[in-house]
Amino acid sequence: EDGDFLALDLGGTNFRVLRVKVSDNGLQKVEMENQIYAIPEELMRGSGVQLFDHIAECLANFMDKLKIKDKKLPLGFTFSFPCHQTKLDESILLTWTKGFKCSGVEGKDVVSMLRKSIKKRGDFDIDVVAVVNDTVGTMMTCGYDDHNCEVGLIIGTGTNACYMEEMRHIDLVEGDEGRMCINMEWGAFGDDGVLNDIRTEFDREIDMGSLNPGKQLFEKMISGMYMGELVRLILVKMAKEGFLFGGKLTPDLLTTGHFETRYVSAIEKEKEGLQKAHEILTKLGLEPSHEDCVATYRICQIVSTRSANLCGATLAAVLRRIKENKGVDRLRSTVGVDGSVYKKHPHFARRLHKTVRKLLPDCDIRFVRSEDGSGKGAAMVTAVAYRLAAQHKARQKILEALKLSHEQLLEVKQRMRIEMEKGLGKETHAEARVKMLPTYVCSTPDGTEKGDFLALDLGGTNFRVLLVRVRNGMRRGVEMHNKIYSIPMEIMQGTGEELFDHIVHCISDFLEYMGMKGVSLPLGFTFSFPCQQTNLDEGILLKWTKGFKATGCEGEDVVNLLKEAIHRREEFDLDVVALVNDTVGTMMTCGYEDPYCEVGLIVGTGSNACYMEEMRNVELVDGEEGRMCVNMEWGAFGDNGCLDDIRTEFDLAVDELSLNPGSQRFEKMISGMYLGEIVRNILIDFTKRGLLFRGRISERLKTTGIFETKFLSQIESDCLALLQVRSILQHLGLESTCDDSIIVKEVCTVVARRAAQLCGAGMAAVVDKIRENRGLDFLKVTVGVDGTLYKLHPHFSTIMRETVKQLSPKCEVTFLQSEDGSGKGAALITAVACRIREAGQR
Repeated sequence: EDGDFLALDLGGTNFRVLRVKVSDNGLQKVEMENQIYAIPEELMRGSGVQLFDHIAECLANFMDKLKIKDKKLPLGFTFSFPCHQTKLDESILLTWTKGFKCSGVEGKDVVSMLRKSIKKRGDFDIDVVAVVNDTVGTMMTCGYDDHNCEVGLIIGTGTNACYMEEMRHIDLVEGDEGRMCINMEWGAFGDDGVLNDIRTEFDREIDMGSLNPGKQLFEKMISGMYMGELVRLILVKMAKEGFLFGGKLTPDLLTTGHFETRYVSAIEKEKEGLQKAHEILTKLGLEPSHEDCVATYRICQIVSTRSANLCGATLAAVLRRIKENKGVDRLRSTVGVDGSVYKKHPHFARRLHKTVRKLLPDCDIRFVRSEDGSGKGAAMVTAVAYRLAAQHKARQKILEALKLSHEQLLEVKQRMRIEMEKGLGKETHAEARVKMLPTYVCSTPDGTEKGDFLALDLGGTNFRVLLVRVRNGMRRGVEMHNKIYSIPMEIMQGTGEELFDHIVHCISDFLEYMGMKGVSLPLGFTFSFPCQQTNLDEGILLKWTKGFKATGCEGEDVVNLLKEAIHRREEFDLDVVALVNDTVGTMMTCGYEDPYCEVGLIVGTGSNACYMEEMRNVELVDGEEGRMCVNMEWGAFGDNGCLDDIRTEFDLAVDELSLNPGSQRFEKMISGMYLGEIVRNILIDFTKRGLLFRGRISERLKTTGIFETKFLSQIESDCLALLQVRSILQHLGLESTCDDSIIVKEVCTVVARRAAQLCGAGMAAVVDKIRENRGLDFLKVTVGVDGTLYKLHPHFSTIMRETVKQLSPKCEVTFLQSEDGSGKGAALITAVACRIREAGQR
C-alpha cells in the first residue's frame, strides 16, 4: 500500500483528524499529522445532523491548515459505537454508548450522514472508503508492526474487542476461506442475564442511573466511564453504615460522577497513593483519617482488580477460540491494546496479563500498546481497501468487454438474420458463413409411424447405437435400447476408413448384443458435423469440428463411407434411409411429444440450430410448397468478421490456439468446448496484472484446456459453497483466498452469461424469421433443446430464455428439453421417411 490518506477517529468527547502518508519503496514508511477537536456536551445530546456538521467543519479546518482542501483524498472513519456493518463503507448505528444521545442517528448509516454533511458544505470533497470500529483500528495499527497481531482490545471510557475469525464460521457473510475481523461488541455481554450471579448491588445501581439501563452491563463493570462511580457508591454505603469518615457524608460525595476514574489510578500509585487519597477525599469535603485513606485505597484496588480479571477472562475465551480454530498445540499470538484505563492505571495491564497467562498456560500471548491510536489503523484499512478497490476497478474494466448491452444483443440478432438470408440465397450461399443447409426433412411425425429402426448417433468422442421401436394406435410410443461406445483419439485423427470401420464394428457388437445380427433394418444416421445434403440419405462433409481430423472424409458423402464400411465387413446389411444432423434429431425427438416444436437447438460441446423454413425461401432446393428443415450450422456465424466488435482478446486467444483457427467463431463464444478456456485466459490475464492469486500463476493453469467447462457449472451452482470453488482451484495448483474464489466465480458468471445471451440473440433471430415468414402478429413455437451446457449449467437456460423473451416480444417460445438425445430423432426421421416411401410405392 502507498498513498495519502485521511482518518477520522470518533469515540468519545474528543475526536481526532489525521493525515497519514504511506510510502512503499521497498521499505514501507508511515508519516502522520493530527489534530484533536472537542465535541461540546450539547452536541453529544443534540441532533445527529448537528453532530456530523460539526465533524465536517473540523475536517475542513484541518484540511485548510494543511492546504489540502483541493485534493480528493480517501478517508477511513473510526466510529467506536456498536454498529451493524453491511459493507466496508456502510455502518448502521445500533445504539449510542459513552454518554452520546444524538437524535436521528440510531438505525442510520453513519457514513451517509458524514457524506451529507460534507456535501452540504461544498468546499471540499473526500472519498469515504472504510468505516472501522476503534478496536479494529487498534488491531490494524499494532498489526502494521507485529504481523502476529490478530486481536484488538480497548479498555478506556468504554471497552470492546475484535479478533480474526475463520470465514467458515461466519454464517452472516458468504465465503468459507480465509479470515475476517469480527467486532465483538462485548460491552453488551451479560445483557441477557448471564452475569447476574456476579453483578453486585453497586453494579445494579450504576445501571439504573445510566443513560441506557439494561444495556452494556459488562462494560459497566470494567470500563473507565464507570470505575470511579463504582468506588463512589461503595464509599457512600460504607459511610452510611458508619465504617468510613465517621459516618459523615458530603454533597460532593453524594453527587454522581464526582469520583472520577482517574482518581482510582492516582490512589493506586505505589508511593504517593495514600497521599493522593487524602487530597481527593478532602477535595470532596471530607476529613479523612489515615484508616479512611487506606480503606479507600483498598476499595479502588478491589474494583480495578475485578475489572482487570473480568477483562482477562473474556480475552482468554477469545484467544482459546483462535487456538481451537487453528488446531495448534501452542498458540503464539499478539493482542493490540489501547484505552486510558489500560495505559494510565498503574497496575491494570499487569493484572490483565497475569489473568490471561493463568487461564491459558498453553499459549504465548504478547501485548502491544497502540501508540498511534486507532486512527492510523483506520488509515491502513483505507489504504488496503483503496488498493483492493483499484484492483476491482481494473478487473471490472477488463470484464466490461464481455458484458453485452440490450442494444448489442439486438445488433447480434439483426446480423444473424442477415447471415441467414445469405445462406438461404442461391447467389449468396457460396460466400455465406452461416450455411443454412437443406436437410430434406420435410415432415414431422404424424403418429401413424411404426416399426423397428436402428439409429447411429455420432457427434463427439462417444457415440451411441440404438434400436428404436415405434408403436402407433392405442399403444403409441417409443421404446429404446442403446449402447454407448467410445472413439479413441488415434481413430478421431487417423484415416476415414479406420473411423468408419470402428463404427461398423460397434454396430456389429450392438446387433449381436440385441440378438438381431441377421435382420436388415432401416437406419437413421445422426452425424453432427457440417454437411451439404443433396438428399435425405446423402451428405457431403464440409469440414470436421470438435477435435475430429480423420483424413479422406471432407468433401465425401458420409452415408457412402458408412455403406462401404458395412460392405467391407460382409456380416450384415443395413438400409441407410436418413442422414440427420443432431440438431434436426433433437427437433424431431421433441416434435414427437409437442406438435409446436419446429426448432432444434444444441448447446453442448458445440452449438448449432435448425428450424422449419418455408420451401419458397430455400433457394438451393427446387419447389415452392411446404417447409423443409434447415440445418443452420450457426457455429460459423462471425467467421466473416461480422462479430469482431464484440469479440475480446480472450476470444482471439482461444481461437488462435484451437484446432481450426478462424472457424466456428460464434461456437467458440458460446459452447462447452471453449467456455472453460475463455475463463482460463481471463484468470491468467488477471494474475499477470497482479489482480488475482497474489500474482502467482501455477504451471497447471498455463495448460490449455485444464479449466474444464464443467467447472463453470460447478462454481456457479447456487448451493455450492466457496470452499468447493477453492478445491477446484487447488486442483489447478492455485493457492486462493476467499476473495480469489469470489473473483473466479464472477469471471465464470460473466463468461457463461454472455454465452447464454448470444445464444438467445441467435434464437431470437430464428423465431422472428418463422413469425415473419408466416405473416403472423404473434407466434407460438417450441424449441427442442439438447446439450450438456444447457442441461447442466445452473443459470444458462434461464438467461437464454430471458434474452429470447426480451429480443422477440411477439413470440411465445417454449423450450422443451430432449431427454432421449438426437438418436431417437434420427430413428423417427427414418420412420417418417419409411412411411412416406411406402405411401409413394402404394
